[in-house]
Amino acid sequence: DFVGGGFLNAEMLSSKELWVLWALFIAGCGVKAGLMPFHSWLPAAMVAPTPVSALLHAVAVVKAGVFAILRISGFVMGPALLQQNQLWMLLAIMAGATILLASLLAFQQEQLKKRLAYSTIAHLSYILLGVALLTPDSWQGALLHLSNHATLKITLFFAAGAIYVKTRKQNIAELNGLGRQMPFTFGAFALASLGLAGFPPLNGFISKWYLVSGALSGGHYAAFALFLLASLLCGGYLLPIAYRAFFLPSSTQGVGFDEAPALVVVPLCITALLSLYLGLVPNGGVQLWSLAQDVAQQIGVHL
Repeated sequence: DFVGGGFLNAEMLSSKELWVLWALFIAGCGVKAGLMPFHSWLPAAMVAPTPVSALLHAVAVVKAGVFAILRISGFVMGPALLQQNQLWMLLAIMAGATILLASLLAFQQEQLKKRLAYSTIAHLSYILLGVALLTPDSWQGALLHLSNHATLKITLFFAAGAIYVKTRKQNIAELNGLGRQMPFTFGAFALASLGLAGFPPLNGFISKWYLVSGALSGGHYAAFALFLLASLLCGGYLLPIAYRAFFLPSSTQGVGFDEAPALVVVPLCITALLSLYLGLVPNGGVQLWSLAQDVAQQIGVHL
């Protein structure tokens, strides 16, 4: 029964019933999507081994929650119904608050994986805010960020794992100078950090461009400002990690090139290069850009 634009209509349910149904959908799926105030399990889950953390935070569990909200918004409730009853505002407010609060909380985390966990919470709500804005561009940006965030965040978690495997260090304050010892690991970390902050030519820039464009085209200027602010905050809590690794003096003197084992480092280099490739060639491989555009157009027809 799923159809672009949704299969529910105002004749099936009253406005009050639609609000209750929508709120229940948001609460149920919002737990997996890390939407505040349902997010507390996600930072706690970062104690898992790094490959599991990468799976939880970048691909499987959290993206299932986001995908469910995408499906319900576009193919069950439908944008027209969400607009007519102002239902979109509930998701927009919750997602906007989550982006801002999670970004600010990330600054307070001294443990590397915990900072990455709060970054995940913020970036998942980038997608949800794009969905809530109900414009074709914001939907395309949201759909692209599903995959673009995945390659970038996997790189960051794999890098955190490589650092721990080699040095047993977990806190950001302990990473001074390690970039000269582990240039591939921290080079990939820096690349993924730039991508998440929205720097071209990485894939994070593409999805954020469409999110910002969608906010502007729909006249959602508060969302536009929030997207820009959140990208600045993202750079603020990730890029200083790479800076201290490459430019601050090391606490361990006399250690030259000494990377983690190749089986640990090669995968994170591959995902970092994939993030760069998908930024330069957004339609490369499995044509993610075209898929996102097709879905956005299916939804956009009904706006």
